[in-house]
Amino acid sequence: MRTLSILSVLFITLISCNCQKKAVEATSETLANAKEANVNMELIYTANTRGFYQKITVKNQEAFVSSDRNSTEKGESVKISDADWKELSGYMNDMKLDQLATYKDPTQKRFYDGAAIANLLVIDNAKEYRTVDFDNGFPPVEIEKLVNKITSLAKKE
Repeated sequence: MRTLSILSVLFITLISCNCQKKAVEATSETLANAKEANVNMELIYTANTRGFYQKITVKNQEAFVSSDRNSTEKGESVKISDADWKELSGYMNDMKLDQLATYKDPTQKRFYDGAAIANLLVIDNAKEYRTVDFDNGFPPVEIEKLVNKITSLAKKE
């Protein structure tokens, strides 16, 4: 009886180790697929008023920041660190692109020049998804973390 219980414990241990190995492999594949999926995604955040303009374009672990609305160039290049890219990719994966235009703006300060007019354009595999206009610094709750991360990249410049 004692040998039977030892063998059963050994058997269960071996099976659980194999399950953990498969789970780790699946997680690694998921992260790799997420990184590949975000390679084709481009994020363009713009904020402007009569006297202020900012455009931040994020693609392939690089951000381009421009403050000249008449420029045809992408702007200053900012390299995104691996940690920031991982965080940004997580936010991008959580986004529901087809619902992006339905997110409600929390404030309307832009109507009386209390904030710049901002919006986010997401280009995924040549298809464009755009948010409604919102106040710069007050994005819709559903994309708040993503927008705050994008704007923080411009500040690192």
